[in-house]
Amino acid sequence: MIIFKLLLTFILAYLIGSFPTGVLVGKTFFHEDIRKYGSGNVGSTNSFRVLGPYAGSFVLVVDVLKGTLATDLPLLFHIQGPKYLLLICGGLAVLGHTFPIFLKFKGGKAVATSAGIFLGYSPKFFAVCAAIFLPLLFITSYVSLTSLISVVLILIATFWFHDIFLTIIVAGMLIILYVRHKDNIKRLIHHDENIVPFGLWYWYKKSHHKLNKK
Repeated sequence: MIIFKLLLTFILAYLIGSFPTGVLVGKTFFHEDIRKYGSGNVGSTNSFRVLGPYAGSFVLVVDVLKGTLATDLPLLFHIQGPKYLLLICGGLAVLGHTFPIFLKFKGGKAVATSAGIFLGYSPKFFAVCAAIFLPLLFITSYVSLTSLISVVLILIATFWFHDIFLTIIVAGMLIILYVRHKDNIKRLIHHDENIVPFGLWYWYKKSHHKLNKK
């Protein structure tokens, strides 16, 4: 019975991660498929770029909560077992977001959904991740570069929590993140990557552009 219950929980975690938030918001409220615009990605960053800040913020929140809900499924279903079951469910949500069954297994990069795992598993660790990610984003103005740097620092931060399963899941996220960001890495190298409209680097480029026009 417990094995059957676990199997259903794992499947549900994957399906929650597969929920195509950005695509549904774009098609329902804007009659647009965000996969045809911007980077073609289905995540919150491209949703911001294509659909605007309000829709992008909604997609971001839902994608984070997908990871949180999936992670806490064993608690919600009162499944007794080791705490790493939460991380397994969260990891399946990341796989669902990255390879969603509803979008022919072509999904997003799972940055927001990964953050949701940390929120569901350990709010304290989530706060550490936010303290790493947000200042880096403010400095670089690149979501992709911030994600690539942050995941390495977050992996290092897991050592202070003395949780081997947390370290393993973050290491897996690091591999997925770098593989999914291969095109972004190429654009970063060639200075073609899109930046967000705020932060130190954005303001520097904006002021530098104004000076060159004078």
